[in-house]
Amino acid sequence: MIGRRDAIRLIGGGGLSLGLGACGFTPARPEPAGGRLRVAVAVSSTADTMDPARQTVVSDFCRCAMVYDGLTRLDARSRPQFALAEAIESQDSRDWSIRLRRGVRFHDGSPLTAADVVYSLNRHLDPAVGSKARIFAQQFASVRADGPDHVRLVLESANSDLPTILGISQFQIVRDGTRDFRHPVGTGPMRMVEFAPGVRSLAVRWPDYWRRKVRLGEIELFSISDDSARINALLSGDVDLIHAINPRIAHHLEHAGFDLLVTRSGGYTNLIARLDRGPTSHPDFVAGLKLLLDRETMRNAIFRGYATIGNDQPIAPTNPYFDPSVPQRAFDPDRARHHFARAGMIGARLPIVTSAAADKSDDMAVLIQNAGRRAGVRFDIRRVPSDGYWTNSWMKVPLGFGNVNARPTADIIFTQFFASDAPWNESGWKNARFDSLLRAARGETDEARRKSLYGEMQHLVHDQAGIGIPLFLSSLDAHNPRVKGLRPMPQGGLMGFDFAADAWMEGA
Repeated sequence: MIGRRDAIRLIGGGGLSLGLGACGFTPARPEPAGGRLRVAVAVSSTADTMDPARQTVVSDFCRCAMVYDGLTRLDARSRPQFALAEAIESQDSRDWSIRLRRGVRFHDGSPLTAADVVYSLNRHLDPAVGSKARIFAQQFASVRADGPDHVRLVLESANSDLPTILGISQFQIVRDGTRDFRHPVGTGPMRMVEFAPGVRSLAVRWPDYWRRKVRLGEIELFSISDDSARINALLSGDVDLIHAINPRIAHHLEHAGFDLLVTRSGGYTNLIARLDRGPTSHPDFVAGLKLLLDRETMRNAIFRGYATIGNDQPIAPTNPYFDPSVPQRAFDPDRARHHFARAGMIGARLPIVTSAAADKSDDMAVLIQNAGRRAGVRFDIRRVPSDGYWTNSWMKVPLGFGNVNARPTADIIFTQFFASDAPWNESGWKNARFDSLLRAARGETDEARRKSLYGEMQHLVHDQAGIGIPLFLSSLDAHNPRVKGLRPMPQGGLMGFDFAADAWMEGA
């Protein structure tokens, strides 16, 4: 058996030391009733937010899930379950009636009302809010109160996925009129008492939580971006739960007595070639680039089997709308060379931007670089810091990487990332046929026809978009065995970032 000291030596040569005070650790305090759960995630910055409409990274998702609830929440099969809504009904998938759960109160004691829901949903339409869900809110024709605990939501056109869309995290409900999120007030399982963006947060149990009795006393959350430092913090007992561990160390942690939380999901790290600028815009260059993805080696050597082979389109094989007729693209540097020659790129030298923020993009780029030499193109790897990557590099450089969490429906991921007007259209791909199919699929109630529409869309993305998706990744978290109640959720690691109401500490 490998002990903790052995594991430290294995992962970092024992050279990293985290004294209290580093990375946001606080001096020891008496443990509250229910215990204190200390959580370290990999990504955080001064742009961290408690505005649910603007949440973007793991630290945002975790904190907002502690403090807020949505009208619906997604279960272990990504199906919508009622949360702050008790019923959501429609006869035509366009005109929806929402009945709110009674007796729910915000952390300041005020009751949940229809006015809170109307305000929360309508604020996504204000460009000044900067909502990451605005693309979905633009489907709202009107949202209005229909009594103290009823809301009527009318869509511009039919969308049978509305209950699922209302379960995505950005649609969590805030109090009517809220504009200052430095001291957030929600209906969730924890009440935020300290929040320093890019540093740490401290949340305490909300004793009147409507869904269940919360067992944890406190949750302290901060970021440790360095993989080895994050694992060392777990090994040394400075933290109890860490997100996104390196697959290479997973078995060592298990042998050292820690528990793994393995989540199979539709999330991925993807190669992005911008189609609207520079040499990466040539269709033959993009076709050649996708042939340089050695998916088997990436899965086995980089992710140690914790991944499923992808095929350059975002619908995972576990999704009911996955289309197996899309031809599996193979690793073929010789054929890539043929495409690069047609693009006039033989002998070219291009930068490829990587960052720890895009999980394992450094390692993936090395494999692409090696394959590129065989295909006649030299790729120069430019590593940039994770802090600021999503603002300064992502979707801005001609050739780089993205990192996409799983989405519960085909409509959501196609709308957010592949529609011509998508807010995160990573490669700048625009296709009128794709947009038309997306609108048709939303209102289609015949499941066979809907599956056919989504299938054609997968073919279009596979053939034309500037996106290479080599693998669908499993999320790996690790925790102290005292931490109980965690289980995999397909929305992502850390129970889909929504662990606060379910986790508990043994012996606390």
